[in-house]
Amino acid sequence: MKPTIVITGASQGIGAAIAREFAREVRGVRLALIARNARNLARVAAACAKLGAKARTFVCDVTDPAAVAAAAAAVDRALGTAEVLVNNAGAFAPRPFLEETVEGFDAMVAANLRSAFLISRAFVPAMARRGCGHVFMMSSIAGLDPYPQATAYCAAKFGVTGLGAVMRRELRAQGVRVTTLYPGATWTPSWEKSGVKPERLMPARSIARAVVEAWRLGPDAVVEDIVLRPPLGDV
Repeated sequence: MKPTIVITGASQGIGAAIAREFAREVRGVRLALIARNARNLARVAAACAKLGAKARTFVCDVTDPAAVAAAAAAVDRALGTAEVLVNNAGAFAPRPFLEETVEGFDAMVAANLRSAFLISRAFVPAMARRGCGHVFMMSSIAGLDPYPQATAYCAAKFGVTGLGAVMRRELRAQGVRVTTLYPGATWTPSWEKSGVKPERLMPARSIARAVVEAWRLGPDAVVEDIVLRPPLGDV
């Protein structure tokens, strides 16, 4: 039976690229695509289906505990227990420390860190009970090295880094692998008005390939951390 793979933030960017890469590389894979934008999710699901995947969409605000619980139950009914979880949902809003607001800080932490915690708590217990599973945490270069002018985003991504490390230590005895990714500048819709040329950045498919290859290693090894940057370095 093909694995069930849950991907948050799957409606565009890196999440959509990961969904397409799994569909391309693992024919017949079952994909649970989670995000807030129903129209974009439907487009991604259709593209994955053309590649041979069984793709289902689940519209969900991943910062809301009740919505996450409902989505997790729906995924289980539609596709069965998840073998792989990709915590990719997130947001980026640059603002320096002296200008950051409580509301802005809370929003960044919710989108990037709270979401990963809630989704993991919804799907990982079943992995631990079964004795196998693979969780991917999407941190960032900003979760390793501080970026000026991005106070809340850096704080949230450093939180994702820490959460992934703790989960790895606690869950490895239950057979659950945890891989944290630290992508540098990657071409996604958030860069469209930046003035930066796409060729200066990494394509989202490069991140997707790293995820698929790390998963392919199987239960005998775990890639704990993956740092990816454009060939010319950070932007």
